[in-house]
Amino acid sequence: MVNFGKIKLISRSFTTLSSAPLRICVVGSGPAGFYTAEKILKAHEGVEVDIIDRLPTPFGLVRSGVAPDHPETKIVTNQFSRVAQNDRCSFFGNVYLGSSISLPELREMYNAVVLAYGSESDRSLGIPGEELAGVHAAREFVWWYNGHPDCRNLSPDLKNTDTAVILGQGNVALDIARILLRPTEELAKTDIASHALAALEESSIRKVYLVGRRGPVQAACTAKELREVLGIKNLAVHIQQADLVTKPADEIEMKNNRIRRRVYELLSKAVPPGHTPVLGQRELHFVFFRKPDKFLESDDRSGHLGGVRLEKTVLKGDDELVNQVAVGTGVYEDISCGLALKSIGYKSVAIDDLPFDNYKGIVPNVGGRVVTDSLQDHMQIETGLYVCGWLKRGPTGIIATNLYCAEETLACISDDINKGLLTSNSPKPGREGLLQLLDSRNTKVVSLDAWKKIDTEEIRLGHIKNKPREKLTTWEDLLKVASE
Repeated sequence: MVNFGKIKLISRSFTTLSSAPLRICVVGSGPAGFYTAEKILKAHEGVEVDIIDRLPTPFGLVRSGVAPDHPETKIVTNQFSRVAQNDRCSFFGNVYLGSSISLPELREMYNAVVLAYGSESDRSLGIPGEELAGVHAAREFVWWYNGHPDCRNLSPDLKNTDTAVILGQGNVALDIARILLRPTEELAKTDIASHALAALEESSIRKVYLVGRRGPVQAACTAKELREVLGIKNLAVHIQQADLVTKPADEIEMKNNRIRRRVYELLSKAVPPGHTPVLGQRELHFVFFRKPDKFLESDDRSGHLGGVRLEKTVLKGDDELVNQVAVGTGVYEDISCGLALKSIGYKSVAIDDLPFDNYKGIVPNVGGRVVTDSLQDHMQIETGLYVCGWLKRGPTGIIATNLYCAEETLACISDDINKGLLTSNSPKPGREGLLQLLDSRNTKVVSLDAWKKIDTEEIRLGHIKNKPREKLTTWEDLLKVASE
């Protein structure tokens, strides 16, 4: 096996009831994984924590999901790096749960396993034409411009159309709209992947439609994200004034939710009365009360997207006029476009030997403890197996949400330790056993030291281009630098 950097194998005495430490493995090195590791290390002095990730790089969504023009959000990686450098913590990248090692094997090596590998798939709309070229999941597009090695070759066609339709109005949808519409000279100063910047510099996209099933009161974005996209230079914003008319149910929603009121107020002021767009401006259209019905094939290019058919909707609520849902009216309209991005939610991936709720896209759990049998009269908890983050609660919240999620999972772990359900009386091989098994399978483990080589090289390359970093975007380049 090629050893990628110096692996920490630490031997020391512990002031615990047994001579061996309690060993816990966290699967996933995004915010949920690192917050969980940090809290375990702080709460339990005699515990060793190993973090494994299928990528050669740590930080998950912070590296691959946060928009390149949001550097302030990425500062949290400094905190995560300090966790990884703790003497009782080790990072092992390029270790894929399910192929490099199975869940039963991992559980055999550790006293407890915390699954925090997030959501690496996408929800499907289940409508005709979803397979057409030009239709992409938002996750793929975000990974593409953020330099994720799995989407390096996505190559979305930005040159053969002037219109993009984004289905969804959450923060991810607004991020994508901003990347498509923002001047590339501004993006050039960020850590955006070079292949994405080059494509955006040649992009013909001039109009972006943000489509939502419900109204402006129910838009899923935050005020901060909305202000950013509305503040793009030389941008004409379009909103139908009729869509801004509120009903009693909307007023109730805004009264009960300050964020929704703020978003609605920003949208209401986005297009001043009598405003006339300037010729040549890029355009951002907010389209409310529409749901996708089908993707239309291009008349000119077989197998390629030519447009999106939308069905008009109305909102219907319960007797208290809340919980408004969008209901189709049977009236349709088409938007011509060559690029459509589905920003309708990420989805976690099931693995062998793990209970999984396919409908909710999560692992069944109670407060973070994995549940293997959840019949009404019986609930079986899987001792020593926990979840945190999107795998636990679904793809919701911001990065900081994972902090509170990790605290809840830690409370379960601590409770099980105190009850004697997790004990080191029967020593587990932990990282030593993990490395031996991976070595026998010729897995090229990327250690923390090896990641530092990647980090150093990316920063060096970025300095040449006056960027914070120039990301290595292929598996080959990442593993090559890690092994040097």
